[in-house]
Amino acid sequence: MLRKTFLPAVALLAAFVLAAPVAAMPEDGEHHSSAEAFVSSLHPTTGEVSIPGAQATLKLANGYSFLSAADAQRVLTQAWGNPPDDSVLGMIIPSTDAHAVLDEKTWAVVVTFVDEGYVSDKDAEKIDYDDMLKDLKKAAQDSNPERLKEGYPAVELVGWAEPPHYDEASHKLYWARDLKFKKADGSADGQSLNYAIRVLGRKGYLSLNAIAPIDQLAQVRADMPDVVAMAEFNPGERYADYNSSTDKAAAYGIAALVAGGIAAKAGLFAKLGIMLLALKKFVVIGIAAIGGLFAKIFKKKQA
Repeated sequence: MLRKTFLPAVALLAAFVLAAPVAAMPEDGEHHSSAEAFVSSLHPTTGEVSIPGAQATLKLANGYSFLSAADAQRVLTQAWGNPPDDSVLGMIIPSTDAHAVLDEKTWAVVVTFVDEGYVSDKDAEKIDYDDMLKDLKKAAQDSNPERLKEGYPAVELVGWAEPPHYDEASHKLYWARDLKFKKADGSADGQSLNYAIRVLGRKGYLSLNAIAPIDQLAQVRADMPDVVAMAEFNPGERYADYNSSTDKAAAYGIAALVAGGIAAKAGLFAKLGIMLLALKKFVVIGIAAIGGLFAKIFKKKQA
């Protein structure tokens, strides 16, 4: 039996905040056997992995494994307490042992695909990320009154933890934001890193969003170049295969991906399109509505 509680998800995707029900792992008496049963039901794979939902392939480096869409979604919801998300196509973990998903020191990269069309990179060299950062900071500040009104902590965008970088040869983009959280009384409420990788393709882009406990920040940043190198679209679906006569083009470019991506197209709070859990023991990296809630730390929190 799962005990339920509610943890707020702070949505900077729009001018409002979302909250979602979170399911914890079982109580202590049944935790071990249930956890073992859960882990044994997972099937991590190694080597070269196909992602049919994105027509892409992951060439996993040694020491990494991949959980299928079904397994990854179960980990996110049943083990880590996130709301269901059927857009998740899989998860990369820095281990070949499925037990890693219950290790409070592990981290993972959640894989999704956004089929919004071909994202033009013509603006890549013209983007002033310092100016963008000023706009993002103001957008975060302007949205804080609404978050505080809803009972969630205010968010301060401190700066780029990793400045946006676009590789024109591989058509891969990555960046990281340094974020601080404050309670209504102004006291500190944790710090987080928002790390995102985008791999551009003919019909959309792969979205790789890493999540990790805060004390693994340095390791995650060190390992991200390996993760960036793993993902490629299949022949015929790559960026260079785009046909302007037949293929759909996205309504935004590189700048909008960094500033908010989907939010920009939808007209929703395009200045800062990220979602975070308010429990700041974790680093939440990316634009997806995900955030790790590991069983052990959750049980400490409840105690």
